[in-house]
Amino acid sequence: MTTVPVKSADLSASEVSWFSALCSDDYQFLGVPDGDLRSSWAHCRDILLEAEAQGFRNILCPSSYQVGQDTLSFVAGCAPLTSKINMLAAIRCGEMQPIMLARTVATLDHMLEGRLTLNVISSDFPGEVAESSYRYKRSKEVVEILKQAWTQDEITYDGEVYQFRNVPTEPAKPYQQNGGPLLYFGGYSPSALDLCAQHCDVYLMWPEPQEQIAQRMKDVAERATSYGRTLDYGLRVHMIVRDTEAEAQEYAKHLVSKLDDDYGKLIRDRAHDSISLGVAHQAKARELADKYGYVEPHLWTGIGRARSGCGAALVGSADQVLSKIESYKKMGIRAFIFSGYPHLDECRHFGKLVMPELETCSLPHVYDRVPSGTPPTPLGTGERR
Repeated sequence: MTTVPVKSADLSASEVSWFSALCSDDYQFLGVPDGDLRSSWAHCRDILLEAEAQGFRNILCPSSYQVGQDTLSFVAGCAPLTSKINMLAAIRCGEMQPIMLARTVATLDHMLEGRLTLNVISSDFPGEVAESSYRYKRSKEVVEILKQAWTQDEITYDGEVYQFRNVPTEPAKPYQQNGGPLLYFGGYSPSALDLCAQHCDVYLMWPEPQEQIAQRMKDVAERATSYGRTLDYGLRVHMIVRDTEAEAQEYAKHLVSKLDDDYGKLIRDRAHDSISLGVAHQAKARELADKYGYVEPHLWTGIGRARSGCGAALVGSADQVLSKIESYKKMGIRAFIFSGYPHLDECRHFGKLVMPELETCSLPHVYDRVPSGTPPTPLGTGERR
């Protein structure tokens, strides 16, 4: 039974996604740069292709100016290389003129034949330090303009940041005719919750103790209800899964065995979201953890010692990880974005040990679990995966 109203409450399946390390975020030893794992086109492409081969339904393609590749260019390059997996492309609202962004998104959606989803980002740009309220106002206006572009014949908008009148939308019509790509969003401030509740489809969270996640879901659900809407919920968390709990815990210790905490702080601080409320909550979880870094059974916060943003991993055997995922599902979480270090190796571990036991789907449509290599159910033109 779900603890909050969930848009896809009738789903028994979950959207299980992986992560492509576009932002120079791949390591053999956490916080120790490795040339073979650098954020290159070839390496990140290979992560995406491996995730598709392992049966993941979606893949997060993140965005960072200082350390990484351009997200939308990467998605465009990978579109003809894939046939089943969705791509969750991060868009930094305001980075591109909104109507031009609408056209770019529509083009990508046609290239992917409806396999595009979007992660709405509201962080500062390089060289910019903006007030949180302004950033979310800008993001809200961008999303409202995108929705006009995807659903109306003309864009007319009179906002504080953007003003347009009678702009034709024909170039900006996406492949998905039922409202455009799904919008995934993560944020903790009141302005962030309001933007998600009013306009987005999936509220994404970072790992915290389950009672805190439950409260966060409740707060967002109440805000969405005030707009007459119901959302789906997602969890972004790292993975260390092995045949036994002891092996998984040993690998967690191995992963941070060469980490210099001063350098780890530099890695955290260089991110544009390093001062966000969400990052502060990840730091708080590390403070509450035991001497081994566990803030609750199987939730290890050691990742956050050298990473801004999502800073914890599920650590355990396949059965333990499956049990943890099931407990999140019972809370109402319908989307999971997993990752692990190194991303290719951990993708294979999770694919071998856990994926065969999971019933997966692509939100909001359900697909039954099928044998490896079996193509998904065909879609009609304009339907969303």
